Amino acid sequence: MSALATQTIAKTVRTGSTPAHLAPILHKFGVEPTLQKARRCLLSLQNPDGHWRGELQGDTILESEYILLMAFLGRAGESKVHKAAAYLVQQQRPDGAWANHPGGPVDLNVSVKAYFALKLTGHPADAGYMVRARELIRQGGGAEACNSYTKFYLALLGQFPYENCAAVPPEMIFLPKWMYFNIYAMSAWTRTIIIPLSLFYAHKPMRKVPSEEGVAELFLDDPHTPRWPHPPTKRLLTWTNFFLAADWIIKFLEVWGPQFIRKKAIERAAEWMLDHFQDSDGVGAIFPPIIYTIISLHCLGHGADSPEMQYALKQLDDLMLEEADTLRVQPCFSPVWDTALSVNALAMAGAHPHDPAITHAARWLIEREVRRPGDWSLMNPGAEPAGWFFEYNNGFYPDIDDTAMVLMGLARSGKAWHSTALAPSRSQMASREGDATSADPLQDDNLIPAVRRGLNWLLQMQNQDGGWAAFDRDINHEILTKVPFADHNAMLDPSCPDITARVLEALGQYGMGVGHSQVDRGLEFIAKTQDPRGCWIGRWGVNYIYGTWQVLIGLEAAGFDMTQPMVRRAVAWLKSAQQPSGGWGETCQSYNDPSLAGQGTVTASQTAWALLGLIAAGEADSDSVHRGIQSLIASQQPDGNWEEDQFTGTGFPKVFYLKYHMYRLYFPLMALARYKNAMARARSSGEEEASIGYDWPAVLPMAK
Repeated sequence: MSALATQTIAKTVRTGSTPAHLAPILHKFGVEPTLQKARRCLLSLQNPDGHWRGELQGDTILESEYILLMAFLGRAGESKVHKAAAYLVQQQRPDGAWANHPGGPVDLNVSVKAYFALKLTGHPADAGYMVRARELIRQGGGAEACNSYTKFYLALLGQFPYENCAAVPPEMIFLPKWMYFNIYAMSAWTRTIIIPLSLFYAHKPMRKVPSEEGVAELFLDDPHTPRWPHPPTKRLLTWTNFFLAADWIIKFLEVWGPQFIRKKAIERAAEWMLDHFQDSDGVGAIFPPIIYTIISLHCLGHGADSPEMQYALKQLDDLMLEEADTLRVQPCFSPVWDTALSVNALAMAGAHPHDPAITHAARWLIEREVRRPGDWSLMNPGAEPAGWFFEYNNGFYPDIDDTAMVLMGLARSGKAWHSTALAPSRSQMASREGDATSADPLQDDNLIPAVRRGLNWLLQMQNQDGGWAAFDRDINHEILTKVPFADHNAMLDPSCPDITARVLEALGQYGMGVGHSQVDRGLEFIAKTQDPRGCWIGRWGVNYIYGTWQVLIGLEAAGFDMTQPMVRRAVAWLKSAQQPSGGWGETCQSYNDPSLAGQGTVTASQTAWALLGLIAAGEADSDSVHRGIQSLIASQQPDGNWEEDQFTGTGFPKVFYLKYHMYRLYFPLMALARYKNAMARARSSGEEEASIGYDWPAVLPMAK
């Protein structure tokens, strides 16, 4: 790019304006080089077998729980454990506490676990950073105010009585699926946590640590004072109090009830856990069940050298990223997600279907199609196994989000059909939208079998309310959130706008749009979940920017009329959230305080989401979009990537957030590609000259 063009873009970013006659300079001399650098950067990260995988980063609760586990196993002196402790110190806030996302407030659970982990690895209680942490923990209510999952770790190492922990009885495994409360009425991730945890709870293992390594000083009151596992409500007749009473009855029966039932429950739960080792990188292929599995195997008598224990320890070890002085732990792997998004980005950026990068990636994805029944099929016995999961291996848990993203990537790259030459064109796809009598795209013989099965599976996973959730159908029994061990804020898996819209976007790639009965039901769900301000909440990304972007792009793909008031309100909200730099950003705290929607440190990924939403709504040639594109151009790094320190992914709202290290690359690439393509269409139709009034011969000399 010429020096003049660079200066022009920098100036417009600073001033927040895009003079009409400078828009083509931005387009020709800014977008294309930035896009190509990002494309080359993304391609350079592809693995030899065709897949992509970026680091997935969570808060320090991961490293802390690893240290607590190793202390229980008598291995706290190992080098890796001390490296994890060094990472905890590195991540401590200046005031002495720890947060669950960068820039966030003190998080009691994260801080208590970090403090305990540091004491177990020899950090003295009178060190300044430990004193500051202790004071903030006590100001926050002390260790007794932590959630159920933190208390189990405290009990594991002798700092808190199991009698004061929430009961997680293995007898839950016996409850039939038709009952309101049963393990299949919980979200998939909660189920994978609760079954191993129930074995942990039933055995109540404990390793006493020396008093100098304990955390008695974090409690405001004697932790052995009998207390409810969760504060009861003042009003007597509530579901919270009902479940607290049930908790008391369960604990009474554990002592005085028939023990053969508990023995059978342990056997059944252990069988369930071991069965779920199959086709999986650990139960659920995520960190919390892996930790609880190791503890449960220990309780069940599996020695350190047993195949089961070696398997579980390997899954944990694989998640570690060890450096010279520190070690951090990933919550899981994200290869299917990262690969599908990379394919989508490259396809939007013009990659040819026969490009080796696309061919290898598509083959890698297709090979990972799920072909076995899983937990989801117990509630959907007639549905043929299909879909894709998030990790390398997680056969019991294909998810709707990944399946939709893979199907979009295969469609956009041309790999969804046996013959690219016979693939329907965009215009043919569009002609089907709004025509419920048109040919069923699933009957297209040119569709590859994995795609046909995936589309059918998506359609069968629609909830009764018209929306889609993450893993299962109709996991929405709100009363279950009052169970004492449900304080991780993720007991359920209800329909949400972002996944519903992503399914609509995926179906739209195959010609299923407005007029298709299930699409119309999804659109109704979208309409009724719009926030009065015009935005939508994001369940799996931070937060209202994520939800609003995905809804707008889903509506466009479904052939929805983007001039409708619902869309225009969303556009107005996105524009109102744009910051003076031209970018967008939103803090994770917007889940706690919705008034913070659209506010926070500008990030590349959230800027890209806002741009993609606006472009989908027909705003490509707006001043807001031009300024957003300028901000991406100006902030790109020399290697083609972008810097991003904030967490923009969501695990459990208010509790656990994520930083996907590739979000800062493939989403900006998508936004740049969509902008370039939209502007090219405008030029070809003559609309651009009319709207921005430039003359190429007059402008080009300015950039030489």
